[in-house]
Amino acid sequence: MEQIHITDVSPRDGLQNQQVAVDTAAKLRLIQLLAAAGVQSVEATSFVSPKAVPQMADAAELVPLIASRLPALRTSVLVPNLKGLERAHAAGAREIAVVLSATETMNQKNINMGLRQATEVSEQTLRAAQALGLRTRAYVAVAFDCPFEGETALDTVVTLALRMHGAGAGEVVIADTIGSASPGMVKQRLAAIAQAVPRDQLAVHFHDTRGMGVANAWAALEAGIRRFDASVGGIGGCPFAPGAAGNVATEDLVLMAERSGFATGIRLDGLLDAIDFAETQLQRPLGGRAITWLRRQRDKARAATG
Repeated sequence: MEQIHITDVSPRDGLQNQQVAVDTAAKLRLIQLLAAAGVQSVEATSFVSPKAVPQMADAAELVPLIASRLPALRTSVLVPNLKGLERAHAAGAREIAVVLSATETMNQKNINMGLRQATEVSEQTLRAAQALGLRTRAYVAVAFDCPFEGETALDTVVTLALRMHGAGAGEVVIADTIGSASPGMVKQRLAAIAQAVPRDQLAVHFHDTRGMGVANAWAALEAGIRRFDASVGGIGGCPFAPGAAGNVATEDLVLMAERSGFATGIRLDGLLDAIDFAETQLQRPLGGRAITWLRRQRDKARAATG
């Protein structure tokens, strides 16, 4: 079966928006459970200002722990600029990601920069990371719709993806930040972006706000994309879209892919263990759209084996 590659972003994109604080040991345990399930790539934390995102204040402590306990795990961290890169490198990070929003207003609201300056900072950070020998990813956020400006211009998304690729991003992640995309939009936009950036260096990042996360992932598969972000249990959300659901759930993506002839290397029962643990930490029910069925299947299997 053809392989698809999934980066679980729950430790960073999922936990950063939670009201319940999760300590460093619990974050490490969640990542260990993901690795035990077969997840080979995680986005672990972010080196942003602790005042802005207090949930990620322990980044410098977490990264060395992951490296010592899970040396084979591909682990990326988000950095907003050169200062964040410096902190990440000092902590031992081996892969970094930058986030560039595709509209003027989103950049102003999110990082207090205009689009031009944000683009230049992202390019500088990517080039500096390469000079340090680090792997790199670059997100193009609000690549479908912006909560402030409406539909994002496709030409702008293509241009920014090309610039991130040109600055050396090993993977360019097209992000539906507020979960407003539809399968038709996904196919159209990815076809255009793939004219500028090779498909094997493109990834997608979907949220499930309108219930189309998995459908959008299928559209991306049909468009030739084989790299996906997802969050176990659907942990996450968007601070700019009140009530928005989290990322497409890793377990839903794995179930869809493997029942459609693709291999992920990830065990669903292992993901359920990670979800169970995350529920105890966040003190609320978690899980994607297939969670009830998956748990019933697990219970049947356990009953059958005594």
